[in-house]
Amino acid sequence: MRNFLNFLRSKVFLIQLGLAVVVLIVLALLTLQWLKSTTGHGEFVVVPDLAKRSVPEMREAIEAAGLRYEVVDSANFDPEFPRFSIIEQNPPAGSQVKANRKIYVTVNPSGYKKVTVPDIIQVTQRNATSMLRAVGLEVETVTYIDELGKDMVYRIRHQGKYINPGDKLPRTSRIELVCGNGTIPDQARVQAESN
Repeated sequence: MRNFLNFLRSKVFLIQLGLAVVVLIVLALLTLQWLKSTTGHGEFVVVPDLAKRSVPEMREAIEAAGLRYEVVDSANFDPEFPRFSIIEQNPPAGSQVKANRKIYVTVNPSGYKKVTVPDIIQVTQRNATSMLRAVGLEVETVTYIDELGKDMVYRIRHQGKYINPGDKLPRTSRIELVCGNGTIPDQARVQAESN
């Protein structure tokens, strides 16, 4: 034990310990320098703003910045953005990323998805309006005709043409309900009076 303690205090041990520490520091510095050069540490590219750009414009901007892109599924149609333009991107514009990083973009589709017109014939105007809103359609106007069922839907029109339940319309389309006003139509009145 005494010999071991004497060795720890000797010049030979202290010189070897000093050399080992110097070698470790040099190796650590070399490793850090190598990592910095191979990973591009501290070198960033600013992500361009792709909002409202067309797909070819987006591709050009991405390639000019030294980045890559991937188009994710199109979202619901957004009327505030041009058709087939970029509506979302990840990472967002202005972010600093490494060169060759992949940017995920969402493209605005060509229009609203089509929805099926629900069967609202012989349904009250109030319930019909709720059923239409549930599928994404809006009631633009309500017109009344001589029919006994007050506020009962008898027909549906879109852009001046009669449509049927089950027809497909773009989401957010505005339609017209043709409802009864609670009076008996003239022909039925004439038949009732003749009997």
